[in-house]
Amino acid sequence: QVQLVESGGGLVQAGGSLRLSCAASGRILSLNYMGWYRQAPGKQRELVAAITSGGSTNYADSVKGRFTISRDNAKNMVYLQMNNLKPEDTAVYYCRLNQGGRDYWGQGTQVTVSS
Repeated sequence: QVQLVESGGGLVQAGGSLRLSCAASGRILSLNYMGWYRQAPGKQRELVAAITSGGSTNYADSVKGRFTISRDNAKNMVYLQMNNLKPEDTAVYYCRLNQGGRDYWGQGTQVTVSS
């Protein structure tokens, strides 16, 4: 049973920073893809950033230059460093793991950016 647990969300003022963490447990394969997605009220869930087990990354245009995704394969952790946060970054942030043709999602963590 694979489980993903996010942490690090909260309330921050515009221009501030937060670091999200996602801990994966269970049977984690060496080849996988992990990503951060977000969903704001009334909007569809969207990709924020993703990273492969080899370290290749991609970002949504809206967060390039402000957010950085990283991972620690030994600890089965993925992180999202968010700098210069904006009110439009307010959303529930979800961690996603894709491996062996299956998707796993965390429960989400709320990020609220006040203006």
